[in-house]
Amino acid sequence: MSGCRLFLRRAAAAGARQSLVAPRASRRLLRTGPPRRAFAKELFLGKIEKKGVFPFPEVSQEELNEINQFVGPVERFFTEEVDSGKIDREGKIPDDTLEKLKSLGLFGMQVPEEYGGLGLSNTMSTRLGEIVSLDGSIAVTLAAHQALGLKGIVSFGTEAQKAKYLPRLASGEHVAAFCLTEPASRNNTGSIWTRATLSEDKSHYVLNGSKVWITNGGLAEIFTVFAKTKVVDSDGSVKDRITAFIVERDFGGVTNGKPEDKLGLRGSNICEVHFENTKVPAVNVLGEVGGGFKVAVDILNSGRFSLGSVVAGMLRKLIELTAEYACEKKQFNRKLSKFGLIQEKFVLMAQKAYAMESMSYLTAGMLDHPECPDCSIETAVVKVFSSEGAWQCVSEALQILGSSGYMRNHPHERMLRDARALLLLEGTNEILRMFIALTGLQHAGRVLTPRIKELKGGSMAVVMETISRRLWDTLGRTVDLGLMGNPGVVHPSLGDSATKLEENVYYFGRTVETLLLRFGKTIVEEQLVLKRVASVLINLYGMTAVLSRASRSMHIGLQDHDHEVLLASTFCAEAYFQNLFTLSQLDKDDPGNLDKQVKKVSQHILEKRTYICAHPLDRTS
Repeated sequence: MSGCRLFLRRAAAAGARQSLVAPRASRRLLRTGPPRRAFAKELFLGKIEKKGVFPFPEVSQEELNEINQFVGPVERFFTEEVDSGKIDREGKIPDDTLEKLKSLGLFGMQVPEEYGGLGLSNTMSTRLGEIVSLDGSIAVTLAAHQALGLKGIVSFGTEAQKAKYLPRLASGEHVAAFCLTEPASRNNTGSIWTRATLSEDKSHYVLNGSKVWITNGGLAEIFTVFAKTKVVDSDGSVKDRITAFIVERDFGGVTNGKPEDKLGLRGSNICEVHFENTKVPAVNVLGEVGGGFKVAVDILNSGRFSLGSVVAGMLRKLIELTAEYACEKKQFNRKLSKFGLIQEKFVLMAQKAYAMESMSYLTAGMLDHPECPDCSIETAVVKVFSSEGAWQCVSEALQILGSSGYMRNHPHERMLRDARALLLLEGTNEILRMFIALTGLQHAGRVLTPRIKELKGGSMAVVMETISRRLWDTLGRTVDLGLMGNPGVVHPSLGDSATKLEENVYYFGRTVETLLLRFGKTIVEEQLVLKRVASVLINLYGMTAVLSRASRSMHIGLQDHDHEVLLASTFCAEAYFQNLFTLSQLDKDDPGNLDKQVKKVSQHILEKRTYICAHPLDRTS
C-alpha cells in the first residue's frame, strides 16, 4: 500500500488505530557506489563540488503528486482547527488536537512503511514541515518525537527493536523523547553523569540520573537515553563510555517534573526526567555498548536541517500577515507600503525565506540521494541560518506593525517569543558555528597537511609556487570554477552572481590554508576566528542554494522566475560583500580585526563580574 493511500486512510478515519501496512519498494535507491564528496567540506579547499548541487534536486512526478495529496488535509487542519492562541495561553496542546495529528499520520512521517509509518523522504517531510510550522509548539513536539526521539531506533535499532517500538511510535500511541542534556553537562556528552550499571547476570542495566529540558518529557512512553557505562578497551583497561538505551516508562523508576513555564513555544511539554534504579534490559542497548556518542551525533546532525522548512513556512505566513497590514494601514496620509524603510523590511524577509527554502530543499535532496555524502555541515548551516533569520525577520515584521504587534492578542508577539527559542534548540548557534568551522578545517587539514609541512620545512619549490600564487591573487586573478561558460550550470541571467560566488569560494580556500599554516592545531582555541570562518561558509552555502534554485526556475520557466532571479542576485550581492569584509578580518594585521581589543575588554568585565565604567555623573574627589 502506498504512503499516499495510508495517509488518506488515516485522514478519513481520524483517531482510528492503523494496522501495519505491507512493505513496498523504498523511494530511496540503494547505494551502489562510494558516497560523493561532501559539498560544504570541499568549499574549505576552495572548490565547488557541482554534482548533486547543480542542477537543483527534483522529485519525480509520482512523488510530487503524493506530496500534494498530503498537503491538503494537513493544511486544512492547521488552518481551520488548530487554535494557536489558545495553545499559547493555556501552555498545552489539547488532547483532541494531538489525536488528530496522530490520525493524520504526522507522528510517523519518516518511520518506514513496514513499521506502520508514512515512510516519507526527507524532501516530502520538509514540505509537510512548512505547514506544521503554522504552530510552533506543535512543530517542536513533532520534531522532538520524530527527528530526535525515535530517530535512533530507525537508524541504529535492531530488527527486533524496530518491530517492537516503531509501530506504536508511528501511530502516536506512544510518544518519544530524546534524553541527552543534564544540569551540569548541557549538550556536552563528555560530561554526562547519568550512569547505567550492568547487572551481575548481564541481563539488564540499572539506570540512575536526571535529564533536563526534555521536550515531550511528560508525554513520552519511550525515551532514547544516554548514560555512562563501563567498557573494557582492547588493552584490557576499563573506561567510562557513553551508551544509548531505549527506555520504557513502564520499566519503573521513571518520573518527570512539572512542565517548564517558558517564554515561547509554550504549548510544548518541556520538563525534567528522572531515572531511579530503572531496570533496562540489555537487549535495549541502542547501537553498540560505548557507542552512544556516535548515536547522539548522528541523530542531532540529521534532524537539524528540518528547521529550515519550518522557519520558511512561518515566514511565508508572516509576510502575508504583515503585507496585508502594510498595504492597508496609513501613516502621514500614505500607506505604509509606500515608505522605503518599510519596503526594505519586506525585501529582507523575502530574501531570508527564499534562502532558507533553497538551503533546506537542497540539503533534503542531498540526504535523499543514494550516494548521500556526509551532510553534517550542511544541516548545521541550515539550522544556524534559519534560526537567526527567523529572529531577525519576526522582529522586523513586528516593527512594521508598531505597538499593535507588541500586544498579547496579536500573532506577531507569539511568533517573536517562539522564534527566540530556535537559536537554542538542537545545539546553540555558538556551538554549531564552532562545529561548522572545525569540521571543515579538519577536512582541509587532512588534505593540505603535506603541503603545509613542505612550506614549514622550507621546500623551495612549494614556497616559490605559493609566493607566485599570492602575487597573482593580489594583482587580480580571474577565477573560474565552472559555474558559467560552456557547459555551465548557472543560468546566464545569474552570471554576475555566479562570478561573485566563485571568487568568494576561491579566496575562502586560500584563507583556510593560511589559517592552518598560522595556527595549526591550536586553531581549536581561536573561537573568534572560527566564528568568522563559519559565517563565510554559511553565506557560501546560501549563495550556492539560491543560484541553483533560481537557475532551475529559469530553465524550466516557472511562474515568477524573474522575481526569483532578483531575490537570488540581491542575496548573493549582499553575501559577497559580507564575505569580503569577513575574510579581510581573518588577516591578523587587518585594521578591521579587533580580536585583541575584544579579549581585553571581556577580560576586564569578567574578572570583576560587572560593568566597570564609572557612572557619567561621578567625579574625582
